[in-house]
Amino acid sequence: MIVQRPAGLRAILVIATILAMACGIYGGLVRIGMPLLPGGALAELHGPLMIAGVFGTLISLERAVAMGWRWPFLAPIGSGLGAIALLAGVPVELGALLFAASAAVLSFASLRILLLQPALFTAVLLAAALSGLIGNMLWLSGAAVPEVVGWWMAFLVCTIAAERLELSRVLRHGRLAAYLFVAAVALLFAGAGLGVTATPGRLLLGVSFVTITIWLARFDIATRTVRHSGQARFFAVAMLAGYFWLAVSGLLLAFASGATFAYDMTTHSVLIGFVLSMVFGHALIILPAVAGIRLTYHRALYLPLGLLHLSVIMRLAGGVTESDLLRIGSGIATAAALVTFGSLLAIVSGTKRAAVRP
Repeated sequence: MIVQRPAGLRAILVIATILAMACGIYGGLVRIGMPLLPGGALAELHGPLMIAGVFGTLISLERAVAMGWRWPFLAPIGSGLGAIALLAGVPVELGALLFAASAAVLSFASLRILLLQPALFTAVLLAAALSGLIGNMLWLSGAAVPEVVGWWMAFLVCTIAAERLELSRVLRHGRLAAYLFVAAVALLFAGAGLGVTATPGRLLLGVSFVTITIWLARFDIATRTVRHSGQARFFAVAMLAGYFWLAVSGLLLAFASGATFAYDMTTHSVLIGFVLSMVFGHALIILPAVAGIRLTYHRALYLPLGLLHLSVIMRLAGGVTESDLLRIGSGIATAAALVTFGSLLAIVSGTKRAAVRP
């Protein structure tokens, strides 16, 4: 049964996500060597906090709002509580357990949607949720983050790719596009299963990322909407820029495994260049839906978007040259991009609301 969506709960979850993101970014800055106040625990939890805590909460909250049922909100509640638990300093196992429970609820909800609406994109959304569940279960069992990150990347990449597939259905691409998409997802699962610590796993993940990029470049609706203007073009630019970094990450996985900072460059190409670019591109749609707030587009948003991608360039340059200064600078640029993006949204939207008041 569809019920009224709990707006107060959504606002609390968004606030908890912002707090977790701020702490995760702080931990990332400590991790790359910035001389900050003690933050060793946050540095160790940087990956799980950002992926399972921040992105896990945002994705499961978006899905729960879209479903319109009350019980799927247990998924973002679980991941949000997991992030807060880690920040509170409780045993890591409790946070991991909450993340796993969250992913289990999301997986069950995704299965319900697949049964109600059998389609390729709903099947891939289920596959994405199961990837997150497997990753969280492995981390709960004591696996190191590098052994788990393949499943976490599959969770994020599959979720985004499935949502782009859903939006692109209006173009009616045919069977060849569907076969290519299925092949890419199959390679992604195989690579995640073998893991980024194994050469075959890195190769399969790399090929899958490049294949997904090829699909998106050929069939995604963003390749058409980028010719529009205003908000539609901003969305498309953010999408296409993200696709570029997904391909770069795939090439790094396949061919640069011996580099000193290969793991760092690969994961941040995906998580910052691809995933965060998607967040920037979808924020004006997702945040009003999940938090009940009205946001306004302004071309000034290209500034933080450009800064975000500059940070990825700096990260890769720092990895190639083994420059700590560039890597630290990239972390600062990423944090600045997020703060600037949020501030501009608040200023522009607040000014717009003030202007329309009688």
